Amino acid sequence: MPRPDITRRLSPQIISQDIDSLHGLQTISTYSTTRGDASVNYLQQAYQAMVTQQQIETEKLTLYRAAADAARLAEWEFHNAVLAMKEVVRGQYGSDSDESQAVGLKKKSERKRPNRKKPMTTGN
Repeated sequence: MPRPDITRRLSPQIISQDIDSLHGLQTISTYSTTRGDASVNYLQQAYQAMVTQQQIETEKLTLYRAAADAARLAEWEFHNAVLAMKEVVRGQYGSDSDESQAVGLKKKSERKRPNRKKPMTTGN
């Protein structure tokens, strides 16, 4: 039998079936085994460990999402501040100044004028 790929997550359906199996086992009063990894105590410990790790994962995902939101808002705040600074530089020094060019704006005199396209005529 090939080894299972433990690098992928189990589907919620499989985990739900496993939990149902554990609850079903608890109704069997005569269950006994010599296998340590199939004992009732080990199964209970593994179930509790899984629930604890899932809870930790959920908490960390929540913290991650909050940190991502905070970073996104900080990025927008910085971007808006830069845009405001560019407007001030353009207003204070003019749109054709070296200062405007220094902050990343294009000089007005260096802009290309739009060319009019001649209408295409049909040869009839």
